[in-house]
Amino acid sequence: MSGLKIGTCSWKYDSWRNIVYSDKSNLNFLEEYSKKYKTVEIDQWFWSLHGLDKITLPKNDVVEEYTGSVPADFKFTIKAPNSITLTHFYKKSKFDALIENPHFLSLELMEAFIENLKPMHNQIGMIMFQFEYLNKEKMPSQIDFQILMEDFFSKLDRRFIYGIEIRNPNYLNKAYFEFLNNNDISHVFIQGYYMPSIFEIFHKFSDLINKHTAIRLIGPDRKIIEKLTGNDWSRILLPKDDEIEKLIDMISKLIHKEVDIYLNVNNHYEGTAPLTIERITNKLP
Repeated sequence: MSGLKIGTCSWKYDSWRNIVYSDKSNLNFLEEYSKKYKTVEIDQWFWSLHGLDKITLPKNDVVEEYTGSVPADFKFTIKAPNSITLTHFYKKSKFDALIENPHFLSLELMEAFIENLKPMHNQIGMIMFQFEYLNKEKMPSQIDFQILMEDFFSKLDRRFIYGIEIRNPNYLNKAYFEFLNNNDISHVFIQGYYMPSIFEIFHKFSDLINKHTAIRLIGPDRKIIEKLTGNDWSRILLPKDDEIEKLIDMISKLIHKEVDIYLNVNNHYEGTAPLTIERITNKLP
């Protein structure tokens, strides 16, 4: 399936030894990972906002290390920095006042981020913008959100594929998917985090999915599965057989529509991303 690339959310887990990795002591995790998978999600650069004036962006040597560890046809899906996607700073307490993030949708910061990724430009599959749940204090309405996004994305370097992941279930409607199509922005499906089932959303709006999409299998409650695993991510602990059957059908329909898909699987989904991927690939036609 040329239109489907399957990989994991992050990759450096010792408990994946003998599943993905060898037992070598000096192990380049990403190099060995790329012998088994053709894509991976980079989450670490999302966590970029550390205060009003402190922002971290990818370091050139790290970007070069990652790029040099994988073959030329390998693709990275990358989360854009939260310094760009957060409307307000995280609150330490629910009683704290909201403080606006002055870097929200900063084109200057986005250009710096893209420049720092230069060594891997040819291997970027999608840059994903993850937005937290936006209450009325943070974003007055869906229309306001779309107006801001339209202006921002119109000014970005269009050599790259961009996707939006939102955490507002009420935004997932016909007007939203039409907005994405009109602006050549991809939808990022997220299965988990108390969002509606991706299969329900796909059934409603499959005709409005454009030529690229990402599907992130995250799982509903991180604390429960973290307690079960004890940080050993080598076993399926909460199998989701019914969801996987629906996923296979969804993927088949997307492929039929000639949509390119990045499927990113998290350990938190069933307990171990590599074995979940094996369960999925064994069922693909």
